[in-house]
Amino acid sequence: MRNLTIGSVWGIPIRLNVSLLVFLPILAWLLGSGEQIGVYVGVINGLWPGSLDPATFQVGARSWTIGLLGAAGLFVSVAVHELGHAWAALRYGIRTESITLWLLGGLASLESMPKEWNRELWIALAGPATSLLLAGLFALALQAVPAGAPVVIFTLGFLAVVNVVLAAFNLLPAFPMDGGRVLRALLARKRPYASATHVAARVGTLFALAFVLLGVLSLQIVLLLVGLFIYVAATSESRTVLTEELLEGLTVRMLATTEPSVDVDEPASQLLDRLLSARRTDLLVRDGEAIVGVVRAGALRQLAPAEFESTPVSALVATDLPRLDADLGAFDALVAMNQAGGDVALVEEAGRVVGAISAEDFAAALALQRGTREF
Repeated sequence: MRNLTIGSVWGIPIRLNVSLLVFLPILAWLLGSGEQIGVYVGVINGLWPGSLDPATFQVGARSWTIGLLGAAGLFVSVAVHELGHAWAALRYGIRTESITLWLLGGLASLESMPKEWNRELWIALAGPATSLLLAGLFALALQAVPAGAPVVIFTLGFLAVVNVVLAAFNLLPAFPMDGGRVLRALLARKRPYASATHVAARVGTLFALAFVLLGVLSLQIVLLLVGLFIYVAATSESRTVLTEELLEGLTVRMLATTEPSVDVDEPASQLLDRLLSARRTDLLVRDGEAIVGVVRAGALRQLAPAEFESTPVSALVATDLPRLDADLGAFDALVAMNQAGGDVALVEEAGRVVGAISAEDFAAALALQRGTREF
């Protein structure tokens, strides 16, 4: 879904996902409904020296007002929570690329996640600590509000309570939430980073299944969505970390393909035989000694059988491909290829194309590494 940039803090773009614009009115209605107001007023009366009457908010548009203020304040609180992570990361020289507010909360996209357990621990704890600090500030401000401002009292009290809930919820050991990252950091003190991630992700999937089950039984769509998000994010993070661990120490040069190749002037009829003998779905294409691109097996589908003999490989070659330096780390290269949306890239050395690297090359390297390592 599309993200809208609404501002920046410390040079970090703050983005609003379109899903949030749809969800905010719904959340405002839920917060401002009669049953919800009674629950929150009961808690707020324990924080404020006076006493609120729930019936006060059934007059005119007050229920909608506190609903809108509460919903907006909740997501401002989420943004500040994520800024807490960003501040802690900055202390370790790690830049935050963006903070995105969406249907299920906020996401701070760090340029990298530290593998030092103590750094990840403090970065993970910074978000909940910021939420607790906010809760304290709202509760303190609440003490100074006179009884004649019930909307302000409710809003401040609600935000004090919701920030405590936000901190507590995020500390659940459901990776990749903050508590899950704390768990991984503590596990990484005694075991390899990939192994710690695997364990934390397994715990996260158990929480995800519990959220899904609870969401189904209670008919709460938000719990169901949270469970699905945790499950997908936990398995994805585990897979990413394992891939990075397996590719550690490898460069593009080590994985690149320099042969077999096919000449630009050869007919397409010979291409299939060469692909089958090489057991690949792509081949380098040369013009003399120079590598000019890559031809894929799928390119043959655009030809009729009668055209195979008359069509040269030059008509099928892909030349507009991402280019990677031969000395680039293998994992960084894989990330760059995924971001470019391609499954093959040309490899350059000193400005000259010396080969190509494809998804098949990465798959072969990962299979080999997996077979020689224990996690």
